[in-house]
Amino acid sequence: MALHIETLAHQAQDIAQKLGIVKYDISGSSVDETNVQVDRGEPKQVKASQRSGVTVRVWNSEGTVGITSTTDVDALGVELALKTAQEASFFGPKEHIPDFSPEALDPLAPLPPVTPSPVGVQTLITQLLEAEKQLLGQHSAIVSVPYNGLSQREVEQFYLNSAGAMRSESGFYTSLYLYTKTEQEGRKPRSAGASRVSHSLETLDVEGCIAETAEKTISHLDYQKIESGKYLVCFSPEAFLDLIGAFSNLYNAQSILDHRSLSTPESLGTTIASPLLSLWDDALHPANIGASAFDGEGTPTRRISLIEGGVLTHFLHSAGTAKRMNAKPTGHANLGAKITVSPHFNHVFAAAPGDTSLTLDTAKNVVWIDDLQALHAGVQALEGSFSLPFDGWMVNQGEKVSIEAATVAGDFLQLLKSIVLVEAQEKQTPGGVAPAVWVEGLSVTGE
Repeated sequence: MALHIETLAHQAQDIAQKLGIVKYDISGSSVDETNVQVDRGEPKQVKASQRSGVTVRVWNSEGTVGITSTTDVDALGVELALKTAQEASFFGPKEHIPDFSPEALDPLAPLPPVTPSPVGVQTLITQLLEAEKQLLGQHSAIVSVPYNGLSQREVEQFYLNSAGAMRSESGFYTSLYLYTKTEQEGRKPRSAGASRVSHSLETLDVEGCIAETAEKTISHLDYQKIESGKYLVCFSPEAFLDLIGAFSNLYNAQSILDHRSLSTPESLGTTIASPLLSLWDDALHPANIGASAFDGEGTPTRRISLIEGGVLTHFLHSAGTAKRMNAKPTGHANLGAKITVSPHFNHVFAAAPGDTSLTLDTAKNVVWIDDLQALHAGVQALEGSFSLPFDGWMVNQGEKVSIEAATVAGDFLQLLKSIVLVEAQEKQTPGGVAPAVWVEGLSVTGE
């Protein structure tokens, strides 16, 4: 941040005293990011940005709260934000008034120390140009890498309140994505991609990203149509994590209270999935490069068991939703014009062995879904239904043939109960940790 947390806390205290404000809190973050893209051996785009955002809440003598946001973290900006929030507080909601998190002063779990190691823009460009060159050299059909990016980001965030809470942390990470396009005479263009994230460019698995992108792309060159019908489907870790994320209203307490969820408050303790499936939200997982020790309300983050052996065990909460549902905050609040709740880092794993005879080497006529597309358009989160185009293969006793074009559709709650195998081997991805997940009887429509 432009200011140290202690300096900001003292300034806020002095300004609040001057304005007659007794109760307030401030949450904010700053991001310093550099991103490069290339195209056919030349730099395409270089972007560097510094942005910050601060949310200020003020409670008045009547107990109602006002909230405002600013990008200025100097004394003048903080004073204006406190004053504006104070004025807004008299128009604040009279019901379900937010309050400080009861855990805003609790100790935080220690995060592994990360020393920022930024590199120059030229180094990023050189590395990405080399990755593009290697990828283009993998096969004559790969003619371009139209979507690519290498970025480094330093993030700092803080929370403080008038009751004495004062938290701050910083992180640094580097990310890479590569996405190809092919051209072959008489054949449709094919594409595939991969991504990697790490704490530094030095430890970033660039070669692995290139190899995965190339392998997927080449395997899609010889494609065939698929007949519409119901299939045994194997979701890749990435695809299953995407699907879980698209229906996160299932365990989001704010969505439940807003009646925008597949669950109700009474859903806790009910069986919603196959007994083979367990799901945690684990903000502090070692694979979570962007791990944070506290949320926007200063609540410590932790591992939350959401589904255990198919049973819905917890919801994700802010301080407000926890109070309304007689629960504890879970460290998933985001401050803004409205307090929202969102997951951090999903960890899917097997609760029981399942049908271990199922393997891609021996199973017949399995649809292997590698990448789900159009999640923003093909998911009806409030109805629980989905219809999604995908990239994948038809696998028959170890031999895989790319599927030309197809859509997978179904009901998410029914899908959860139709899981027949959650594999033991887990894969770390930028968005979570999961194994491959097998589901029986999903509708696949060929195109």
